[in-house]
Amino acid sequence: MSGHTIDPDEQPYALDRHPEKAEAGIGPLEALDLRVGTVVEVEEFPEARKPAWRLGVDLGPLGVRWTSAQVTNYDRDELVGRQVVAAVNLGSRRIAGFTSQLLVLGGLEADGTVRLLSPDADLPPGSVVA
Repeated sequence: MSGHTIDPDEQPYALDRHPEKAEAGIGPLEALDLRVGTVVEVEEFPEARKPAWRLGVDLGPLGVRWTSAQVTNYDRDELVGRQVVAAVNLGSRRIAGFTSQLLVLGGLEADGTVRLLSPDADLPPGSVVA
């Protein structure tokens, strides 16, 4: 998905607006490297066009990597120490002069608010997601 928006009036992610996508097979999913990480730093990101945080995510043996995430519905103290699920092999992307190195995953409320995905038990940073 590109061009993520949050719009309480239009409800761009209402379930009736998103029918099931065509079958893609297992290949594209197998190509993704999904890992559990722990948010260790949260920085303001005033240069971003849309409200966002810069997150430092500890991925254990992969090191700390940074991302820009439109998750300002979470306070900084709700994020630090939180485990997240991230795609780590999508390549880097420049966002307002910042290099985003991974994509944290979340479910979308109807208005576009992101609710971060996390494991239901603590796992070591860098754990592979099956």
